[in-house]
Amino acid sequence: MNTLFRLRRLVILLAVVVLATVTARAEIIERVLVKVNGDILTQTDLEARQSAALRQRRENPSAMSNAELTKALAEITPGVLVDTVDELLLLQRGKELGYKLTDDRFKEILANIKKENKIESEEQFQAALKSEGLTMADLRKQLEKSMIVQQVQGNEVWSRISITEAEAKAYYEAHRNEFLTPATMMLREVLVTVPVGKGQTFSVGLDEASKTKAKALQARAKAGENFEKLVAEASDAPSKGNGGLIGPISLPDLEPSLRQMFEPLKQGDITPVVRTSSGYQFFKVETLNAAAVLPWEQAREEIGNRVAQTKQQAEFAKYMVKLRAQAVIEWKNAELKRMYDEQVAKEDVPTAPTQRREPAPAPKK
Repeated sequence: MNTLFRLRRLVILLAVVVLATVTARAEIIERVLVKVNGDILTQTDLEARQSAALRQRRENPSAMSNAELTKALAEITPGVLVDTVDELLLLQRGKELGYKLTDDRFKEILANIKKENKIESEEQFQAALKSEGLTMADLRKQLEKSMIVQQVQGNEVWSRISITEAEAKAYYEAHRNEFLTPATMMLREVLVTVPVGKGQTFSVGLDEASKTKAKALQARAKAGENFEKLVAEASDAPSKGNGGLIGPISLPDLEPSLRQMFEPLKQGDITPVVRTSSGYQFFKVETLNAAAVLPWEQAREEIGNRVAQTKQQAEFAKYMVKLRAQAVIEWKNAELKRMYDEQVAKEDVPTAPTQRREPAPAPKK
């Protein structure tokens, strides 16, 4: 039994399609699962969308056991059903509004695809399409669907959203910790590496000698000797050519032991000598920037985007509730209807289908 046939049998089992056993491939292709205002979703359409959803999860159906595949399909199918019905509704609304992909716009998109993928000839482009299993007609159809859905969302939902200054400031005050810039510091370092002994083995004597040298250099630095001069004289670090300068370093990014050492320090302080995988090191705090909350003026744009996204999700949810309520959705399978209804009930604030579903594939190089 080949992989594709096994996948289809599992999908049929999962969907509990209550029809007589089908042996002819033509009957499988023609099986209608749901009608949405007259537009249909077939078994083959569903399988293609399930495969795309599995690819998005970076899962390879041919490498999965029957149990793994059945579990994965059970997880993705409800969302796929909701996305598919929502897409059909949005496409229907777009066609009512007269949206379509013009020849000029299609040519412009093709030119951008070729440029982004560095495709220099029509032969390369056709080969790229073939490698994706697409024809030019397939690509145009996918691009048109995506464009129509986006236009409906933009004109029917996004364009009607406005954000007041008061809303943005209220969000800023409630989420100030999210706009915290962590403390950072610029350091200068001196590294004394530990030579290996004969036969590339660890030598206690050489290790102690490097430690002693590093401590002597650190004592000179603490006594006020020019740090950059010490770097030039004795450091084995790659930063030697830059006066030992490294950073900026974010304190939260450091491992706990180093963060504990640096947190109490002030600008100009010299650290103790520490043993690292490279050898013995010590540092000077060149500059120190304390943690601070990003000012309102600098955070305003990001806050606007965040508030807008929240409102978009809420408004899109309301919009889809309205489209679904106005639609005639005829399920031909009770189990699929159950999955769909349960998923819709879960999605109090659903994500727009074009964001959650796999986008139309662009030709690769």
